[in-house]
Amino acid sequence: MFAEAQSPTHITASELDDYLERGWFRMGQTIFTTQFIHFQSVMYNTIWLRVALESYQADRAQVKLFKQNARFTTLVQPATITDEKEDLYSRYRESVAFQPSESLEQLLYGSSEEASVFNTYEVLVYDSGKLVALGYFDLGQTSAEGIVSIYDPSYKKYSLGKFLIYKKMEYCKALGMHYYYPGYFVPGYSFFNYKLSIATDSLSFFSLPIKQWIPIQQFDEALTPLGLMKSKLLEVKINLDHLQQAANVVNYEFFDANLIPDLRTADLFDYPVFLYSPSIDDNGIYLVMVYDIYESRYHVLACMGVWQPQSNNTDPTFFSECILKVLQPIYTTISASEAAIALLTMANR
Repeated sequence: MFAEAQSPTHITASELDDYLERGWFRMGQTIFTTQFIHFQSVMYNTIWLRVALESYQADRAQVKLFKQNARFTTLVQPATITDEKEDLYSRYRESVAFQPSESLEQLLYGSSEEASVFNTYEVLVYDSGKLVALGYFDLGQTSAEGIVSIYDPSYKKYSLGKFLIYKKMEYCKALGMHYYYPGYFVPGYSFFNYKLSIATDSLSFFSLPIKQWIPIQQFDEALTPLGLMKSKLLEVKINLDHLQQAANVVNYEFFDANLIPDLRTADLFDYPVFLYSPSIDDNGIYLVMVYDIYESRYHVLACMGVWQPQSNNTDPTFFSECILKVLQPIYTTISASEAAIALLTMANR
């Protein structure tokens, strides 16, 4: 599955290490993974990152930033939430272009009233006694994950977001941690690119097809899961065009429905993109073609709709008629031309 979430009642330090190793991350009091995201009707990959702390050394950018911010006092301690911190978060929240959680309380704990299942620490940054920046991170046994970094908007020129990340890594390295996970970046969406300039020589990305961590220098956007799926499905579409069979490669509006708490056990269809022709549907059964990046194969899947929205996405590049659930595989092949012929045969039944 490409999108999953769990709400454990307890997570040991070594269990958190294992989750992070597999490309999972914290969200409130849940732990989740997703490989795709869409902003403003554009679909993107999410590429998970980690820093190898054993090889990490302060680079010129960090040395320069620490020298610039030498006036500030920092403190690392177990995490708490106070009115002062909520006030800082509120000011930060108003300054950003995206829509973050309504409060620190919601960001860290969601709707849970139970004790946190995560071992969370905080980095506090003070300017002459005034709290100007704050960052949270979770500790595992040999790994840590950076949750959020916020700062007073009037201190933006001090790059306190990066400063906090460096401070978190510095603290974790001193503890003997092996890895620090800063979350994901999104190729083609520059908001997250700042993570790529931190500890570059020790930075790796999670390669989903082979489920291994690879040095960031080897990253190739053309080989990302979404890029690979689209290019392979377009090969089939080109063949279908030659066969005069209409079909389109469409983005799937509900690719992350498995993250919805009430739907987590439903095992829903979660490919972000598929090849689709309404003329091939069979008595209310949706026949869709996907490209499996793990097996390097095309699959035709028979799916049923399990929920319909009140209104559809008007963007024709998105399929938003319903949430899909796979009933059974119908056909599989490694060949784009064979896949096209199979779809044509289904259309002419």
